[in-house]
Amino acid sequence: MATVDTRIVGQTRSTKMFYAAIRSLVLFLCRTLLRLRVIGVNNIPKTGAFIFAPTHRSTIDIPVASAATRRRMRFMGKDSIWKFALIGKAMSALGAFPVTRGSADLEALKRCIAVLNSGEPLVMFPEGTRHEGPEVMPLFDGAAYVAFKVGVPIVPAGIAGTEDVMRSGSKSIRFKRCAMVIGEPITVTIPESGRATREQVSELTVFLQSRLQSVLDEANRLIN
Repeated sequence: MATVDTRIVGQTRSTKMFYAAIRSLVLFLCRTLLRLRVIGVNNIPKTGAFIFAPTHRSTIDIPVASAATRRRMRFMGKDSIWKFALIGKAMSALGAFPVTRGSADLEALKRCIAVLNSGEPLVMFPEGTRHEGPEVMPLFDGAAYVAFKVGVPIVPAGIAGTEDVMRSGSKSIRFKRCAMVIGEPITVTIPESGRATREQVSELTVFLQSRLQSVLDEANRLIN
């Protein structure tokens, strides 16, 4: 029987308490320093797995995303982080799970599927990397592929303002107003054949891009 990486799935009481404490601190900082406004929290499923798919303009998007729900959401991190035991444990408690840098995308997707099959929410940035500007870039198919594999909804979210807080490649932080608009979940079911076609994955990816553009536009209106 295949073994399951315990860093990928599962929570203990201590990790739940640790995550809740860190999230409360992060949320306080976001609300006070970034004047973060969040719209659409009622669109977050209260139970079960889902993919949270935000736009990506800054490293700050990761802590901002935690404002969407009190539930711990999982995200990928470079496996080198786990070489340091204390830091690795802290990152795992905060929802990160290791992915080998430079490894095949398929391996990363398998780990994402394992997280969702455990019933936990997963953060996936469908634009892949950070971009600039108000236009949503063409998306990678990963979120759509994984959603079809597991049969979980995708929740789109537009995050605005973080690009001005911490620009790509910069280490300095400026306190600017930010907003996050969470859209209605996109229902995804496993195809009867058990496997989605390339056309189905592509169609869902294009639809997700349009939904992301809509919520990002709304988020930008809130800060302008």
